[in-house]
Amino acid sequence: MTEPVFSEPRPVIGITTYRQAADWGTWRRVEADLVPSDYARSIERAGGIPVLLPPVAAGGAATDVLARLDGILVAGGADVNPARYGQEPDPAVVRWYDDRDAWELALLAEAERIRLPLLGICRGMQLMAVAAGGSLVQHLPDVVGHDRHAGGPTSYGEAQVGVDAAGRVAQLVAPQLTVPVHHHQAVADHPGYRAVAHDADGVLQAMEEEGDRFAVGVQWHPETDDDPALFEGLVAAARERLRNGGRG
Repeated sequence: MTEPVFSEPRPVIGITTYRQAADWGTWRRVEADLVPSDYARSIERAGGIPVLLPPVAAGGAATDVLARLDGILVAGGADVNPARYGQEPDPAVVRWYDDRDAWELALLAEAERIRLPLLGICRGMQLMAVAAGGSLVQHLPDVVGHDRHAGGPTSYGEAQVGVDAAGRVAQLVAPQLTVPVHHHQAVADHPGYRAVAHDADGVLQAMEEEGDRFAVGVQWHPETDDDPALFEGLVAAARERLRNGGRG
């Protein structure tokens, strides 16, 4: 297979990660910084260079790292602590990672301040809403009456999504599409973001920031699909920012 050749510097895209126990080889329950490789591969295929951003507690770390990047992808993962949006946990919400919540919220605040291109996927979209002062549906089956959005323990469900005709997402994906999903929560309120896609149950599946910044959140998992368009959109926005001297 011939590797793609790029005529200008490739933008560097940060990808947020888990920090939790993992197994490999003969090692068991070793604390590790990790994220599914599909995220990094999707950025690479779109023409970017992926770098991983594990949780960092040091003050100012988000400012320091984003000054060196051209875009950021906030990846999927565990539930957000409901205290972050002023609620008590639903019985279905039993585990969250405060270190990751704090780190990603700091990254989102700094990314907004410097107008860094942003893509949030699943949890990433939910955290974008929370960072903006919004809230989540803590357990979606209580609202829609089924758990098909959650898929299986190691498999994705499917959702039929309709995309609004205007906006960035509409420029990147088809107006009607079937997407892979794996979530039991959803965005309820999203100040500063425009709702641009819903599924057949009325669940918000994509939102985007008004204005000229690429800041898009999708509830589905495009990294597991064959359509690279959302990653290409992020990388294109990051490349334009890099071309205009945005880094640093």
